[in-house]
Amino acid sequence: MALLALGINHKTASVSVREKVAFAPEQMEQALSSACDQAGLKEVAILSTCNRTELYCSASLEGSRALLEWMGGFHGLSFEELESCSYAYWDEDAARHMMRVASGLDSLVLGEPQILGQLKSSYAVANSAKSLHAELGRLFQHTFSIAKKVRTQTAIGENPVSVAYAAVSLSQHIFTDLSKSNALLIGAGETIDLVAQHLSRAGIKQIVVANRTLERAQALAEQFQAKAVLLSDIPDELVNADIVISSTASPLPILGKGAVERALKARKHKPMFMVDIAVPRDIEPQVSELSDVYLYTVDDLREVIEENVKSRENAAKEAEALVEQGAREFMHQLRSLGATDTLRALRTKAESVRDLELEKALKQLENGKDAAQVMQQLARGLTNKLIHSPSVQMKNAMAQGRVEMLELTHELFELAVDND
Repeated sequence: MALLALGINHKTASVSVREKVAFAPEQMEQALSSACDQAGLKEVAILSTCNRTELYCSASLEGSRALLEWMGGFHGLSFEELESCSYAYWDEDAARHMMRVASGLDSLVLGEPQILGQLKSSYAVANSAKSLHAELGRLFQHTFSIAKKVRTQTAIGENPVSVAYAAVSLSQHIFTDLSKSNALLIGAGETIDLVAQHLSRAGIKQIVVANRTLERAQALAEQFQAKAVLLSDIPDELVNADIVISSTASPLPILGKGAVERALKARKHKPMFMVDIAVPRDIEPQVSELSDVYLYTVDDLREVIEENVKSRENAAKEAEALVEQGAREFMHQLRSLGATDTLRALRTKAESVRDLELEKALKQLENGKDAAQVMQQLARGLTNKLIHSPSVQMKNAMAQGRVEMLELTHELFELAVDND
């Protein structure tokens, strides 16, 4: 059996294919059991996110085909359709791939931290479903250790590289404790959804979502226990808003200088942080002229992001070196563990020989035989018994021309042979 990492991701398959092979949380236990039974796997774990579906397992060399056939059957897709957009990594390459994934090196956004949590969840689910055993379990634990090193020893995750994340990160420079701040999000599209996610993770408690249609605003607000309002309600909500982030498709500005000025007066000039991610802009440029307003546009964020991408790319080189070292270390450990069964069998055989020879020696002592003679016979008997089988096998190997056996014996027993 060998380690196998098999899957599809954002680099190899379109979203229309990725969504077909995604595993819902409620399917996971059944899927793990089914994969073991139908694909003949000893152990397996499944990672399923919006950008990738990957299976990590111990499998035979024919296992990748069996696994693709199983996945196709589970999701109602043909083997050919999956084969054309899948990849398979074996042994050290599999370990390296998992470590790259956990470290954010294989992500759509370089260095993003969420994937490590998703991988830990994958491990926990497989462990709970009892589809995880020694070999794969060790790989997960070693992977988590390497990912932690990457996070602590490199700067790969320190700087934001998405517009949504950059906006929230900048807000933390103005308000150090977001849990005491209120946010007004204008729009209800994908970018505002991401902004809400980042704000929520940053600890903000009070979020208001304003949108042209209330239904769309409510759908987003429900996810974050937020309040949903219409665009016409913005002036009322602006008074309490410490953070305003806007991203709509409106052709004209939604928020003007006058409305912000009135809100500032009502707030007694308590600072407001505003980010306009929209193109065309949602917030009038003149708003930046107001004291106590920190207004950033999407261009400001892009400059930050471009600089941060370069920083992450430099950090990624350091991270790749840590992953490479980690993959080698894991395979070294795995190969060392592979000798355990053989060493155990060798010890058992040696102890059996020892016990038989010791039993003979004790009987001879009971019969009054000279102790020194008994010890000599014990030593000779142990030596002869222990080297008999290796001697026979070595002679047979040399007769067959297997010279490498002689070299291995020299290395194994650290023999110094005098050829003179």
